[in-house]
Amino acid sequence: MEGAPPPSDALPAAGSESGDCPRCGTPYAAGHEYCLECGLPLAGSARATSALRGAWRRRIPWYPGDWIWAALLGLAVAAVAATVVVLADRGNADSNRLVATDNRTVGTNADTGTLTETTPATTAETQTTTTATTAPPAPPTNRLRSWPAGRSGYTVVLNSIPTTAGRARAIEDARRAIGAGLQDVGVLDSSDFSTLHPGYYVVFSGFYPSSAAATNAMTAARDAGFRTPYPRQIAR
Repeated sequence: MEGAPPPSDALPAAGSESGDCPRCGTPYAAGHEYCLECGLPLAGSARATSALRGAWRRRIPWYPGDWIWAALLGLAVAAVAATVVVLADRGNADSNRLVATDNRTVGTNADTGTLTETTPATTAETQTTTTATTAPPAPPTNRLRSWPAGRSGYTVVLNSIPTTAGRARAIEDARRAIGAGLQDVGVLDSSDFSTLHPGYYVVFSGFYPSSAAATNAMTAARDAGFRTPYPRQIAR
């Protein structure tokens, strides 16, 4: 139900000037058509209000009153203010956004409008080196072998040379055996072993756990050019 309009002499004389609402006393600025507090139509707005009222009633029979226009204006002002606040906050967020690049961070200082660059601290990486446990490398096949200390076993005797003839001859035979492809070839002094007759340089090939294993290896020794190889136990 519409409220009764105030007496005509209570309305301000012109809407182009500021003043106070004659109903509630709230100040209003020049150009306002309605009081933002109570919704009273101000001077100069009667024609606009009449046109809006007629447009409303042509679409909706029920008309709440002329205060609706002031309320809608207030809502519009509030919506505009809220939009401005949201856009301002978004602009600040964008200006302070940090952009990550390869090894640096670049951002914009909201106060000065200048770009700032931050280099991250280098993180020390701990590298763990794993040392693989491997078997010791096999000795070169062209190197003379010595009989292992504290080891007893069998070998193939390729030649026995008296120590009076000199070690050089024994070394020569040993290198010939290596050149023929025999494995674990060496020279030992028979006087250092209890199972051998003293006074000889013994040219041998191989370390075997049994006499039978050493016997089986004699074929390779014969093929290498040694005519009288034989198995023999070696022990100190």
